Amino acid sequence: MNKETTLTNDNSTMKKFNKYAWLTLLSFGFTYLFFYNGRQNINLVMTQMASELGSTTAALGVVSSSLFWCYAFGQLVNGRLGSVFGYKRFIILGVVASALLNVIISFQHSIPVIAVLWGLNGFFQSMLWSNGLGVINKWWPKSKRGFTTGLATFFSGMAQVVTYLTILLCLRLNPEWGWRSAFRLPMLPMLLMIIALIFFFKEDPVKEGFAPIKDEDEERDNKLLDEIKSKGFFYPYKILFTEPKVLIFCLISAIAGIGRYGLLTWVPTYFMEELGLTIKDGIFSSILLPFGQACAMFIFPIITDKLLKGKREPMLIIAALITFAGMLVFPFIKQQQFASIMLFVLGVFSMVTGVIWAIAGDVGGKAFSSTVIGVFDWAVYMGAAIQAALFGFVKNTFGWSSIFIIIGALYVIMLVLTLIARKMKTKRI
Repeated sequence: MNKETTLTNDNSTMKKFNKYAWLTLLSFGFTYLFFYNGRQNINLVMTQMASELGSTTAALGVVSSSLFWCYAFGQLVNGRLGSVFGYKRFIILGVVASALLNVIISFQHSIPVIAVLWGLNGFFQSMLWSNGLGVINKWWPKSKRGFTTGLATFFSGMAQVVTYLTILLCLRLNPEWGWRSAFRLPMLPMLLMIIALIFFFKEDPVKEGFAPIKDEDEERDNKLLDEIKSKGFFYPYKILFTEPKVLIFCLISAIAGIGRYGLLTWVPTYFMEELGLTIKDGIFSSILLPFGQACAMFIFPIITDKLLKGKREPMLIIAALITFAGMLVFPFIKQQQFASIMLFVLGVFSMVTGVIWAIAGDVGGKAFSSTVIGVFDWAVYMGAAIQAALFGFVKNTFGWSSIFIIIGALYVIMLVLTLIARKMKTKRI
């Protein structure tokens, strides 16, 4: 790693530590690369589902929101539960259960049944992110946190691209299955990635015979770890939800969730309904959005490490300003090529969760890391759930432009909250 680690001076030990750190990071990243096949797939076949099941895209937006609600509250507890019962165990359970539920959904004909199963899928999907990043933070020092969270979230962003391409391939290979093909074959690569996770994902440097990483916050982390042991399971939540700065970043996270998933959920449908594209052309044009998001997830946290010297808030301010301007322009673009280019720009600057995960690591350290990430991700998916439930009805009532204007206005609020948060210090962590 670097001079911040407290390993022995033995070169072979250092090399082995670095090897395990990279294997842990990459095995989790590649697992997540295919994990959205069991989450984003519904957004790409919503029009087909509505047609076959005799419903509307607005109603299926409510179905889609069931995953976000359950994912949000799952994140709130699963980061903490993983630290108690085993990170790897939770991650493997989440992948297997999500794949199984997707296959079961593919045989359903009732929208209420699909909504319940999709919500349950959301809970199991929530078992991965906070637990994975919590483990990664144990292997990498604070000075590398922007890079590691950026790389992990880059895999998350590219997972959306992988999902888009996978669904296109499945629709072509199995046209007779219709929308149901999106819930079957895409589950295979999800399950195959578990093999790499089982062999290469290491939960804790100490369990592998290494000394833990020494960071500048080590004294604080050790104190918090001792407090957790003596004060019980719910103590981290008591601390976090009484920190004003944490609460502000929860609001910022919720807005980021509305922006990210508001676009991911509705842009494919926008291309098909407003610009008259086929499902194939609509999905292909929409790929630039998650690709832009993936680039931002990787680059933004690294910028905060290298250029901003660990200051995360300026990146949020820049992103909020550009996203606001882009959202005002997008509804007036009626040509597919220009809309696709603008989607890439919006994908880049609306995607600020990579920076948020770096902030979560800074706030939580090794002691609270998975719990803070879980809390922030809970807020992200509360925002995602709200947009999925409401934007379909907003679109039907006020038109497509209303969705983009609302998202733009929320990024102005994000800007104001960030300006407030950058002046604040945490009191107890």
